[in-house]
Amino acid sequence: MRVRAAVVLSHSLSTLRPLNLNLPIKQVCFLFSLFLNKHRFSTTSPQKPPSSPSSSLPFTQTTNNTHIDLSSINTSGIAKSIFQRCSHLWENKSEDFVTLSLKDLLLKIYTVSPETNRKFLRVSELKPVDVLEILLGFEFESEKFEIKVQKVRSLWGIFNWASDQSRVFNHLPRSYVVMAKMLVRAGLFREIELLLSATDSEGILLDSYEIFSNLIEGYVGAGETQRAVSIYDRMRRQGLVPTLSCYRAILELLVRKNDTQLAFQVYLDTVEKGLGLSREETTIFENVIKLLCRDGRVHEVRKLVKKVITFGLKPTNLVIDAIASGYYEKKDYDDLLKFFLETKCAPDVIVGNRVIVSLCRNFGVERANLFLQELENVGFGPDEITFGILIGWSCREGKLKNAFIYLSEILLRSLKPNVHSYNALISSVFREGMWKHAWEILNEMHDIGVTPNLVTFKVLLAGYSEARQFDEVKTVVGEMVEHGLIQPSSLKDPLSKAFMLLGLDPLAVKVIRDNDVGFSKTEFFDNLGNGLYLETDLIEYEKTISRVLEDALIPDFNSLILKDCDQGNLKTAVTMVEEMLRWGQELSLTTFSTLVKGLCASGYGMKIIAGLLEKMPKLTDQLDQETLNMLVQALSKKGFTHTARIIFDGMLQRNSKIKSETCTALLTGLCRKRNLTGLLNYWELARQEKWSLELNDCQNLMGFLCKKGLLKEALELFENTLSAYPRARSHICCYFLEKLCSAGFTTIAHALVEELHEQGFVLDRIAYSHLVKGFLKERIISKALIMLDFMLEKNLVPCLDTISISISRLCWASKFEEAVALKESALREQSSISIPVYSALMSGFCKSGMVTEAANIFCDMLSRGLLPDSEACNVLIQGYCQTDDLMKVGELLGIMIRKNLSICISSYRNLVSRMCTTGRVRSALSLKELLLKESNHPNLIIYSILIFSLFRTGNNLFVDALVDELQEKGLQLDGVAYNFLVYGYAQCKDLSRSLQYLTIMMSEEHRPSNRSMRTVIKCLCGDGELGKALELSREMESRGWVHDATIQNSIVEGLLARGKLKEAVSFLDRMGEKGLISNEINYDILIKRFCKFRKVDKAVDLLNIMLKKANIPSSSSYDYLIQDCCTCHKLDQALDLLTEMLDSNLNPNVKTWNVLIDKACQDGRITESERLLNVMVQMGEKPTREMFCSVINRCHYERNLSKASELLQMMQQNGYEPDFETHWSFISNLSNSNDNSNNKGRPFLSRLLSESGFA
Repeated sequence: MRVRAAVVLSHSLSTLRPLNLNLPIKQVCFLFSLFLNKHRFSTTSPQKPPSSPSSSLPFTQTTNNTHIDLSSINTSGIAKSIFQRCSHLWENKSEDFVTLSLKDLLLKIYTVSPETNRKFLRVSELKPVDVLEILLGFEFESEKFEIKVQKVRSLWGIFNWASDQSRVFNHLPRSYVVMAKMLVRAGLFREIELLLSATDSEGILLDSYEIFSNLIEGYVGAGETQRAVSIYDRMRRQGLVPTLSCYRAILELLVRKNDTQLAFQVYLDTVEKGLGLSREETTIFENVIKLLCRDGRVHEVRKLVKKVITFGLKPTNLVIDAIASGYYEKKDYDDLLKFFLETKCAPDVIVGNRVIVSLCRNFGVERANLFLQELENVGFGPDEITFGILIGWSCREGKLKNAFIYLSEILLRSLKPNVHSYNALISSVFREGMWKHAWEILNEMHDIGVTPNLVTFKVLLAGYSEARQFDEVKTVVGEMVEHGLIQPSSLKDPLSKAFMLLGLDPLAVKVIRDNDVGFSKTEFFDNLGNGLYLETDLIEYEKTISRVLEDALIPDFNSLILKDCDQGNLKTAVTMVEEMLRWGQELSLTTFSTLVKGLCASGYGMKIIAGLLEKMPKLTDQLDQETLNMLVQALSKKGFTHTARIIFDGMLQRNSKIKSETCTALLTGLCRKRNLTGLLNYWELARQEKWSLELNDCQNLMGFLCKKGLLKEALELFENTLSAYPRARSHICCYFLEKLCSAGFTTIAHALVEELHEQGFVLDRIAYSHLVKGFLKERIISKALIMLDFMLEKNLVPCLDTISISISRLCWASKFEEAVALKESALREQSSISIPVYSALMSGFCKSGMVTEAANIFCDMLSRGLLPDSEACNVLIQGYCQTDDLMKVGELLGIMIRKNLSICISSYRNLVSRMCTTGRVRSALSLKELLLKESNHPNLIIYSILIFSLFRTGNNLFVDALVDELQEKGLQLDGVAYNFLVYGYAQCKDLSRSLQYLTIMMSEEHRPSNRSMRTVIKCLCGDGELGKALELSREMESRGWVHDATIQNSIVEGLLARGKLKEAVSFLDRMGEKGLISNEINYDILIKRFCKFRKVDKAVDLLNIMLKKANIPSSSSYDYLIQDCCTCHKLDQALDLLTEMLDSNLNPNVKTWNVLIDKACQDGRITESERLLNVMVQMGEKPTREMFCSVINRCHYERNLSKASELLQMMQQNGYEPDFETHWSFISNLSNSNDNSNNKGRPFLSRLLSESGFA
C-alpha cells in the first residue's frame, strides 16, 4: 500500500516549491554585509575524494540503473537562485516602525516597564518630557535584567515616532543620552550612528562618557578599529574620559595591530587621567611598554614609566626587562643605570643577569662587576648564577684570582655555586697549568653537594690530557663509570675511551713508551718513571683539547638546545631554555626556529610555544615564512587562536606568503572557538586572496554557519565547495542538507533540493531522508508526508532513523494508516531492519493510546519468528500499564525474564505506579527485588521510584521499612530521594517527618526542589505554623532561593489573616529587592486580597511584577483593581488599567463597567462615559439600564440636552424604555430652556415625546 497514493500520482519533485514558513532566522549584524558575491574561493585545490569515513559515497550517483556524472554539472549560480527563492526567510524582519501607531510600539515594550507605559496607552501624541519618562522607565528596568535587542528596537521606534510628530518637536538632551545608552548596550551600531548624526545636526552635545566608551568597546569587539579610534577622538575633543574597560579594549586592539604611536598616545591619555594604574591593569602597561621597546622608543618609555611611578604604580619585571632590553641593544648602560637609580626600581635576577652578560661581552667583567655593585645599591639581589656569569667571564679573560673571589662571594652569601661555575674554574686551572689543584675543586663540589656533569669530566679529561697526566685520565674515566655517564663494557682501553669523549680519533692518538737508551723521544713520564711520548698530529690534538677547555668557560646553551632538538629531547630542550634565560643568554634565531619547528611537529606543549612566542616577539618576527605558517597551523589546531591571530596579522603586515593550509587552520580554529567576528573577518580575507580550503574544513565551516543562522554565507560556501570538489559533490550535498535541516532550515534545504534537481543533480535516499527528518522535527507533517511519498514512488527507502522518527511523528499526528504503510514499504525493501521498525510502530501506537493495535503488532512479530528486543517489550509494558492490564504485563514480564531482556526505568515506574494504585503493594515490593537482582540500574533509583509511588497512593506505611532497608545496605540518600521523602510526608500531613528529612537534606547541601519547599510551607501555613514557615523562608532567602507563587501566597495570606499587613508588604518588597521571584509568578490571589485592604498601590505593584515576568493577570484581578481605583478617586489610573486589560483580550465584568461609568459621571466626564458605553457595545457587551441612566442624569445636570437625547435613543436601541423619572427630568429641564425647537421648527418636546413612544 502506497502512502497517500493519490497525492503521489499528481506530485513530482519538479513541482515542489519552497514552503511558506516563518522560520525564526537569526538577524545578522552589519558585518555580514561584507559577505556578498564579491569573490570566490580558489578552485585550484586537488580533486580528491573526501577523506572522512562518511565520504565513501560514490563520486557519481547511480539511480534507477542510470549512471550520472555530477562533476560535469555547472554549479555556478546555485546560491543566488536560493537567495531569490527564499529571500523572504532571511530578509530583515524588523518592524517598519513608520507604519505602527504609538500604542502598537508601547505594547511591544510594555512588559519592560508597565508602570511607565500604562499612562501613555490612551494618548495620541507625546511631549518631549513624556518621551524622556518612557526612556527613563526603560533604562531603570534594564539595569535589573537583560533586555532583548528587539525591545530596544521598539524603543528606538518610539523615539523616532515622537520626532516625526511635527517639525517643531525636539527631544530633550537627556533623552538622547538615555536612548544612546540603550542602543549601545544592545549593540545596535547603525542606530547609534544615526542618533549621533541627529545630535550633531541639532547641535546637541552628548557628554556621556559611558555611551561612547561602550560604543568603542562594541566597535573593538567587531574589529572596527577605525570607527573605534574615531569615537575615541570625538571623546577627547569633548573632554570626556573613557571608562577603564574602554581603554583596555582599545589598547589591546592597538597592541595586537602593532600600532605603536596610537597605542602610546592612548595609554598616555590613560595615565594622565589617572586610570589603568592598579595592579589589575598591569598587563596593559606591560604590553604597551613592550610594543614601544620593540620599536626602539626607549626614551619615550622611560618618560612614561616615570610618569606612571608618580601615580604609585611600580613597574613590573616584564616592563623593566623590556626597557633593559632596549637599552642594552643600544649599549647605553649608563642611561640604563640612571633609569634604575631615578625610578628606584631594581630588575629581577633574570633581567639583571642579562644586563651583566651584555656588559661582560661588550666592556669586560670589571665594568660588569661595577655595574652589579650599583644595581645592588638600588635593591638588586644577585644569585649564584649572577656570580657564576662573572666567574665564567673572568676565567675567559684569564683572571682566575677574580673568579675565585666571586666563588667566595657566593659561599659568603650562603648560596650554592652552579656546576657551570665549577666547570669554568676547573678549566681555567688547567689552562693556567695548575692541574694539580683540579681534584681539590672536584672534591669541594662533592662536599657542598654539587653533582658534576658530563662537561665537568670532559674538562678533567682534556686538562689532564693536555698536561700528559694519562694515569689521571684513566682515574677520571673510572669516576665517570661510577657516576653512570659511560658503560663499564667500554673500558677495555680507558685512554681510547677518553680520547673518543674528547672528540679525538682513538686510533690516531697513541701513547708510546720510549725505549731508547737516551730517552730521545720522551715527552713525559708515568708514575713508574717510564718515558712516554704521543704519536699523533699534535697541532690538531692541542686544538681539540683547547676547544674543550674553552667551551667549558661559558656554557653554550644554544648548542645544547640544538643537540637536544636533534635527538628529539624536546622536554629537556624546553627546560634548557629556562636555564639559559637565567644565565642571561639569548636564543639564536637558528635555535629558536629549530625548537619551534620541533615543538610544532611533535604537538608537545602548545602552551609552552605560546609562552616562548610571547617572551621573544622579535625572534618570532624574524622566523622564516615556512616556520610561521607551521606555527599558525599548530596553534590554531590546539585552540590557541589568539596567539595564532597575532602571528597571522604580523605575517599580513609583512606581506609574508601565507599558505592555504594556514588560513584553513585558523578559520577552523576560530570556528571551534565559536569566534564569529574573527571567523568572518578572516573568511573575507581568504576570499579576497583566493585561498583554497580543504573539503573537511569547508564542511566544518558550513555546519558552523548553518548553526549560527548565516544562511547566505553558508550557501555561498556550499556553491564554492561544489565547484572546488566536483568529484565529491554527492557527499557535499548530503552533508550540507543535513546541517541545514538539523539547524531548523528544512524549508531552505527543500528549495536547495529543487534547485539541484533542476541543475541535473540526482540525490540519493540519504539526502531526502534529511528533509523528512527536518520537516518532522519542525512538525510540518504534511510536507514530510509529501517527501515520503516521493521517496517511495522513486523506490528510495528512507534511512532507518528517518523511518523510526517518521512512524513516531505520524502516530503522534493520528496518521496511523500512513505509519503502517511506511512500515510495510520499509520492510519490503529492507527486511533486515524489521525489529527496529516494528518497535517504532508499537511505540507510536502505545503513545497514542492504541495499546491493542500495539499488542497485535507484537504478536505479528512473534508469528514471523522475530524476537522482540527489550525496547519493544518495554514499550508494550508501558502501554498495558496505561490500560491497567496488569495480567498482560505479567505475561510479558515472563517472556522478558526468559529471554534475559531488561526492564527499563520508565516501564518500572509505570508498573510500580499501577501496582500501588490498585493496592498490589506486595507485588511492587517483589518487582523491586527482581530489578535489584536482574538489572543494572542504580539501586537508589529503584528505591526512590517505589517510595514516590507509595507516597502518591497513600501507602506511606511501607516507606519507613524501605528507608531502613536502604540504610542497612549502606546506600546514601541523594537529592532526589530526599525530595520524595520531604514531599511525600508533607502530602501525608506528617510535617514533623517531612521537616526532619528537609533539615537533614539541607545540612548535607542538597537543594530541595521547588515542589518540596512549596508543599512544606503551604502545609505549615495551613496548619497554623506560620512562624516555622517564615523561618524556613528566611533560610531560603539567605541561600538566595527563589520563592514561587504558592510559597509567597501562603505566607502573605497567613500574615494578612493575622492582621499583619505591614509585615506582608515588607515580605513582598524583600522578595522583589533580592530577586527571589520566580518567572512563573502569579499574584492574582494577593492582588484581590490587597484590594480588599484598600492597598491599591501594592496591588498594582504586584500586577506590574507579573507583567514584567510576561505573565498575564486574570480578568478578576483587573476588575478588583479598576473598581478600587474608582473607589479611591483614581479614575485615570482605572481607565489606564481598563485599556491595558482590553489590550490583553480580557473582558471586564458588568460591575467594573458600571463602577467606571458611574465614577466618570460623578467627575463630570460625560465624553468618557459615552466612550465607555460605546466600547461596551463594540465588544458585544450590553450596557445596563443603570449605566445609561447615570450618564443621562449627568447630562441633565449639566443641561446638555442634545447629548442626553442621543443617549436616550442609544438606550432605546439597546432595548431599554426610559422610565417616568427620566422623562420628567427632561421635561423639567426643557421648561427652563429657551431652545424648545429643533432646526426644522418642530417643537423639541413634541419630537422627544413622539420618539419616546408618548405621541
